[in-house]
Amino acid sequence: MIKVENLSFSFPQKELYTNVSFTIEEGQHCAFIGTSGSGKSTLIDILMDPERHLFEGKLEIDPDCTIGYVSQFAQLDRTNDTTVFEYIGEKFIKVQNEIQSICTEMETSLDIEPLLEKYQLALDTFDGMGGEDFESNINKKLNLANLMKHKEARVSDLSGGEFKLIQVMNVMLNSPDLMIMDEPDVFLDFENLNALKNLINAHKGMLLVVTHNRYLLNHCFNKMIHLENMEIQEFDGRYIDYNFSLLQTKVELQEIAVAEQEEIERNEEIITNLRVIATNNADASKGRALRARVHFQERLEARRIKAPFVAIKQPTIRFGIHNEMEEDTTVIQVSHYSVGFDEQLLDDVSFEIKATDKVAIIGPNGTGKTTLLRQIFYNNHDSIEINANAKVAYLSQLQGEMLNDSNTLLEEFIDAGFNTYDEVRSYLTHYGFEGEIVNQRIAAFSGGEKNLLQLAKVAASQANVLLLDEPTSHLDTYAQVALEKAIEDYKGAIVMISHDFYSVVNGMDYVLIIEDKKIRKMCMQEFREMIYASHFDQDYLAAEQSKKAVEMKIELALKDTNFELAKELVDELEALIKLL
Repeated sequence: MIKVENLSFSFPQKELYTNVSFTIEEGQHCAFIGTSGSGKSTLIDILMDPERHLFEGKLEIDPDCTIGYVSQFAQLDRTNDTTVFEYIGEKFIKVQNEIQSICTEMETSLDIEPLLEKYQLALDTFDGMGGEDFESNINKKLNLANLMKHKEARVSDLSGGEFKLIQVMNVMLNSPDLMIMDEPDVFLDFENLNALKNLINAHKGMLLVVTHNRYLLNHCFNKMIHLENMEIQEFDGRYIDYNFSLLQTKVELQEIAVAEQEEIERNEEIITNLRVIATNNADASKGRALRARVHFQERLEARRIKAPFVAIKQPTIRFGIHNEMEEDTTVIQVSHYSVGFDEQLLDDVSFEIKATDKVAIIGPNGTGKTTLLRQIFYNNHDSIEINANAKVAYLSQLQGEMLNDSNTLLEEFIDAGFNTYDEVRSYLTHYGFEGEIVNQRIAAFSGGEKNLLQLAKVAASQANVLLLDEPTSHLDTYAQVALEKAIEDYKGAIVMISHDFYSVVNGMDYVLIIEDKKIRKMCMQEFREMIYASHFDQDYLAAEQSKKAVEMKIELALKDTNFELAKELVDELEALIKLL
C-alpha cells in the first residue's frame, strides 16, 4: 500500500496542496484526475523521488517498493536499431546474454568455481524476474495491443503511438509494485487507444494513471483520485459512478444553498427592521436583539456550503468571427495533394472545405495528418488554395510552434494583438488564468494549460477558419466539454485532427478518413458504426447518449431551482448508469 498523509507543497509563486491524504492499495487501478495546472505531475514527482522535494506531511512507501514510470514526453529515437522484441525484453535479454557469456567462458576456463558461483547468481536473478516466461509474456502483450506484426520491426520504424505502447509494455514486463503513467493516451489514434485500454485492464499490479481521456476513464479504473483547489478526494469505483455521485451531491447542495440564501435574506430583512427600530428607540433590549441577529447572520454566512469538487469552474471558450462568409463558399481547396518523407504518406488527395463545415481528419498515427494541416495554415503548397477572404487560425500539437516559452502570459497576448495589460487580464479570466499567474512565463505551465492558452489565442483571432491539431490533448475533461460547446456554437469552418471519439461525434459534420494513402469523406453515421465495431458496444453508446440527455435535463431543472424534478431525473439517471 502507498499512503500519503497531510501532504502540503508549494512553489514560490503557487500553493499546490494543503494537507492532502490518499492511499493506493494492491490491485487498484487509480485514475488521477483534476483540472490542468492543479499539480498532478508534481505529485507524481514527489511519489517517485520524495528526497528531492521539500514537502510537509507523511509519505509511506515500503523501501523495497519498485515504481515503474511511463512519461508523457518520451521521444522516439529514429537512430535506434533495436527491434520491438529486444526493446520490450531488454532487462531479461541482458541477463540472458550474461548467462550465455558465462557458459562460453566456462568452456575454456581452468578455474571454474568462481564462474559456477557467478552462473548460479545470474540464474537466480533470471528466475526472480520471471525470466522463464518473459518471451511468452511479451507475445501476450503484443497480441493484446495488436502489435505482434511488429515484433521483429525496428523501434525506429514505429509511429509515435506504437512507440508509446511498447514503452508501456516494457515497464509492465518488469512487474513494478506500482506503475505510474502520465497521460499515456496523448496523441494515440483510435486503434492504439483501444490497445492501451487492453493493456491497462490486463495489468495485475497497482496503477496510477494521469488521464483526461473519457474513453479510458469510462473503461479502465476502479478508483478515482481527484485533485482540485489544493484538496484531494478519493472515490472507490468507476468514473461514471463518481460523476453520478458528484451530480447527486450537486443537486443536494444547491437545494440546501437556495434554502440557506432564503434564510439569509429573511434574516437580513429582520436586521434592517431592527436597525430602524434601534435608531428611533433607545431601548437596550432592541439593541441586544439587533446584535443577536447580526451574529446569527454571520453564522449563516460562515456555514454556507463550500464544495470544491462539485462546482468546478469551466473555462469560457468562444470562437467569434470578424468576417462571416456565405455557407456554400469554398474556403480551402486541396487538389491532387501528395506528401512523403522516407515513404509516401498521402498520394493524389483532393477535397474541399466549405465556409461552415466542421470536419475531423482521422487516421492512424504517422499518416501525414499534421503535415497536411500545417501546409494548409502556412499556405505553402501548390496543391492547396485558400480563399482570399479566409482568415485562418491554427492550434498546433507542437505547442512551442504557436507559443513563445520565454514570454509571460501578458507578453504573449500583447504580441497577439491586445492593446493593454488590463485588456489581457480581463480576457484571460475566462480561461481560468487570474491574478499573479499572468506574470509567469509560458514555459512554467502544464501541457493542458498551454493548450488552453492556444485556444484563447485562436478565439481572440476572430478567424473564420480554424485548424485544430489534437486540441483536446492534455486538456482536462471540463475544458474538453467547454471546447465542444465552443465548436457547436461557432459559425465558421473547422478542420480538426482528433483521436478523441467524443469530440468528433459531438462536434463534427463529417469525417475525412485516411486509408491506404488516400482520403475519403465519411458521414457521421458510418464513422459511428466503424467506431462501434472496434471500440464500443452498440447498446453502451445508446445508453450513454440517453445518459447525456438526462444530465442536460438535470442541469436545466437546477437552473430553474426545480429540485423535485431534478431528484426524479437523478433516479432516472441512476437506472441508466446501471446499464453501463
